[in-house]
Amino acid sequence: MVIHADLSAQILRLYRAERWRVGTIARQLHVHRDTVRRVLAQAGDPAPASPLRPSRIDPYRDFVLATLVKFPTLTAARLFTMVHERGYRGSPEHFRHVIAGMRPRPAAEAFLRLRTLAGEAAQVDWAHFGHLQIGRARRPLMAFVMVLSYSRRIFLRFFLDARMDSFLRGHAEAFIAYGGCARVLLYDNLKSAVLERVGDAVRFNPELLKFAAHHCFEPRPVAIARGNEKGRVERAIRYVRDSFFAARAFIDLDDLNAQARAWCEGQASQRRWPEDSRLSVNDAFEVERSSLLALPEREYPLGERVAVQVGKTPYVRFDLNDYTVPHTHVRRTLSVLADDRRMRVFDGAQEVASHPRSYDSGQQIEDLAHIQALVERKRAAHAHRGTDRLAHAAPGALALLKAAAARGHNLGTITAALLRLLDRYGAAPLQAAIGEALKRDVPHPNAVRLALERAREEQGLPPPTELRLSEEVARRDAPVRSHALASYDQIVQASQPDQGDRRDE
Repeated sequence: MVIHADLSAQILRLYRAERWRVGTIARQLHVHRDTVRRVLAQAGDPAPASPLRPSRIDPYRDFVLATLVKFPTLTAARLFTMVHERGYRGSPEHFRHVIAGMRPRPAAEAFLRLRTLAGEAAQVDWAHFGHLQIGRARRPLMAFVMVLSYSRRIFLRFFLDARMDSFLRGHAEAFIAYGGCARVLLYDNLKSAVLERVGDAVRFNPELLKFAAHHCFEPRPVAIARGNEKGRVERAIRYVRDSFFAARAFIDLDDLNAQARAWCEGQASQRRWPEDSRLSVNDAFEVERSSLLALPEREYPLGERVAVQVGKTPYVRFDLNDYTVPHTHVRRTLSVLADDRRMRVFDGAQEVASHPRSYDSGQQIEDLAHIQALVERKRAAHAHRGTDRLAHAAPGALALLKAAAARGHNLGTITAALLRLLDRYGAAPLQAAIGEALKRDVPHPNAVRLALERAREEQGLPPPTELRLSEEVARRDAPVRSHALASYDQIVQASQPDQGDRRDE
C-alpha cells in the first residue's frame, strides 16, 4: 500500500506535536494501526510497544514456527488440526489471524533495469479485452501488442481470436508499421510461441520458427517469473487498457483497429520517452528505425489452412458457418485457406470457391452460381431449396409443414405459397403470422395470409407492392377458354342404345 506524503505528514504531526497515541491517530484518520506504526518506523519514531497479554497459542508458537519453516505453504486449517491434537483449545478464526502474522514471507527479489540497443529487441504478447457479439456468435476480442524495447513504440491490432494465423498476421502488420523488424523478439509461455518447456529446454511452435526464418529474427523465450524481461509489453498493455480502450466506442472491428492505428501514431507516440524526458517516443523511434532489419522482398504466405470434408450437400463447415462449393466436389476432402477477410476453398492447387468470411454463427454463405448449377442438374433440389430457405427465414414454417402433412395437404403447394408470402412481406412478419396460424391450429397458407393482412392493417401500412410475374409464370396463370361440349353430347348419345328399344325389351 502506498502512503501519500500528506497522510504521513499528518500522522507525524499528531504523534510528535499533539502526543496522540497510535490507536487514536488510526481511529481519527480512518487508517489501520499498522499503517500508523509503519509511518512512525520510517520516520525513526517507532511507536512504544505495549506489553503483550498471554495467549493460548504461546505454548505452541515454537512448534508452529518450526513447522512453517519446513512447510511454508501449509494451510492454516491443517496447522490448526495439528495444534488442536496437541492440546490447543482456541478458536479456528483467531488461530488463522495469528498464523497470518507468523507465516514467513518470501524475500523480495530485486531486478536490474535492462537496457537494449536500438533495433535490438521487441516484446510481444496477447491481451484479452472481453467479447464482441456478432449475430448469434460471441467472439473473444484479443489484442496483439508489440513494443520496441528501445523506443517503446507500440503496435496494437485487435483480432476475434488468438489463433496462429492471427498471431503471425499481427507480426507481419507490425513489421510493416515499423518499416522493419527487431533482431530478437521476446515471448513468454504463449502457446502460439512455446509449445513445451522443461527447465531450460524450449520447443517452439514450428509455424513461428518458419516465420522467424523468413524475416531473419530470433524468437527468444523470457525466463519464468522474470517481470523485468517482458515488463515493457505488460506496461504497454496496461497503458492500452487505461488510455485507449477504457470507455472507447466503436462500430465494428475495422473501426476499432482504425482508431487503434491513429492512437498508436498519435497519443502513444507523443508520450515522454522514459530514457530521456526531453524526447518523445516518436523521436526515439526515428533514431531506432534505421537500425531495424529490412523486410524481405517476398511476403510470407499468411492464412489459416485446414482440411474440410464435403458431405452430401455442397457446403463446407468452417469456423461455425457453412460455405457453398460446386456440387461436383461433394463427398471429397478439400482445403480451406482463410484470412480475416475471405475464405477460399481449394481442391489441391485449384481454387474452387471464394467467399467473404463471416464471424457469425450458424450462417449459410452461398454463391448463387453454385446453387443454380445444382438446381439445373437436379430439378428435385428446387423443392428442398425452397424448404431450406423457409427454415432459415422463418423456422416456424417447418412446424406448419409438418402439421399440414399430417392433415394430407399438398406440401409443394404450401411451400410455394409461403415463399411468395416471404418475398412479399419479409421474414419477421411471416414468422409471426405462422406462429398465429399454428396457435389457431390452422396449418394453411390462407391462415398465414390473413394474419399478415390483419397485422398490416393494425399497423396502418399500405398494401405490399404487387410482384411482377415472369413471362413463363404468367403464361401458366393465363385463363383458359372453355370449348363447346355439344359435339361430345352427340358422341355420347350415339354410343348409347335407344331408350324405346329398352322399354320394348
